[in-house]
Amino acid sequence: MDWDKLRIFHAVADAGSLTHAGDTLHLSQSAVSRQIRALEESLGTTLFHRHARGLILTEQGELLFEATSSMARKLDSASARIKDSEENVLGELKVTATVGFGTLWLAPRLVKLYRKYPDLKIDLILEERVLDLPMREADVAIRMKEPSQSDLIRRRLLNIRMRLYATTEYLAHAGTPKTMEDLANHRIICQKTDQPQVAAGARLVQEVMAQNVNSTLTVNNYFGVLQSVLAHVGIGVLPDYLTADHPELVRVLDDTESGEVPVFLAYPEELRQTQRVAAFRDFVLEEIQAYRRYQSENSNAH
Repeated sequence: MDWDKLRIFHAVADAGSLTHAGDTLHLSQSAVSRQIRALEESLGTTLFHRHARGLILTEQGELLFEATSSMARKLDSASARIKDSEENVLGELKVTATVGFGTLWLAPRLVKLYRKYPDLKIDLILEERVLDLPMREADVAIRMKEPSQSDLIRRRLLNIRMRLYATTEYLAHAGTPKTMEDLANHRIICQKTDQPQVAAGARLVQEVMAQNVNSTLTVNNYFGVLQSVLAHVGIGVLPDYLTADHPELVRVLDDTESGEVPVFLAYPEELRQTQRVAAFRDFVLEEIQAYRRYQSENSNAH
């Protein structure tokens, strides 16, 4: 039996009407009716007598309502126990982020969060695919564009840009390009434009590759691009948030950069009160604050 259909059946039996159940579930009357019909078909029985004054449970319907009522009570008590644990920061937290941001910015900072909350269990899901938060594929997301779902709480964390970076050692050996045309004589390290990445980054890569570059290294994530740049292989197209943790990166062609890419933190409205979500949110905001301070001090120094 489908849990979702049982939930809808329970609401209808409780309300005694498709319309009232629909209001409670935020579903149209026809959607509710379809689900009830599908449940009756799957069970091979009628669950409601349909009367002018509403719906009355059949004998089989009564049996099922008894079972769903007991389930609802158990869920309520489990939910109360979970809320108790929400007073403390513990339990599992599923966090999703892009491979680049998750590997290069978030993961190295998590030690501070664990020091504060040693009982947290973080499940870090790093992929370019946008996971569905309302469907609980993850609890919290850090995304490179504003989430479109309306029932999410979202915070803009910062704006990033893709820029060109190399090491002093590479530039000492290969020379420092002064113009975009000079890039033709350098090894360029980047992601291919047909790989999942922010559009602004892909556009910058296209611009760079249009210089008839002789030698390239393409990697399917920023972690690989960064490691190759740090190993003096060439000039890499990388997000600017890396410079805080890698002061050995030297910016190449100061006026060459991508458009701004917003970074958002998002989580479902219903998790607003959860202590572990609040703890993670506050931790990320503190780290962004520290990163912003680093950025402004550095821009003042220049």
